[in-house]
Amino acid sequence: MTSEPSQIPRDKALLRAITPADLPVFYRHQADPASNSMAVVHPRSRDEFDAFWDRVLRDPGITARAIVVGRETVGHISCFQMDGLDAVGYWIAREHWGRGIATRALGLLLSEVPIRPLHARVARSNAASIRVLARCGFRLTVFRSAPADDRFPACEEALFVLD
Repeated sequence: MTSEPSQIPRDKALLRAITPADLPVFYRHQADPASNSMAVVHPRSRDEFDAFWDRVLRDPGITARAIVVGRETVGHISCFQMDGLDAVGYWIAREHWGRGIATRALGLLLSEVPIRPLHARVARSNAASIRVLARCGFRLTVFRSAPADDRFPACEEALFVLD
């Protein structure tokens, strides 16, 4: 008999400022092969990861938050510039998938960040993330073929906007 993961009570997932202690946790999350496969990304090397987070945490134009459930850091979420557009992105540790955490975290971030429109892009095959965006009011604008680069394999991606 298998059990379904329970939905996280909506008042249990919180956002907080990222601390240096979060970074090793984030590194482990982003190194998970199943997570990378679902998100259609290449994991960053330790040096690339450290350089990326150094830039994120020093940039006052980026809103980045740790996602916490109870006392456990389960992921991160951010609002940032991508290709000249204001965008959102998030990463939830695989062992916490299917519990409503990403939806709750995105809702909290949208309450904190008044910028509109906001954009998101996600691999078309990432049905869970597509559902999160739709539940939070993002509207699908187009599917497109995205070429491979250092971070992302080639894939079909879905582009979303929140007006």
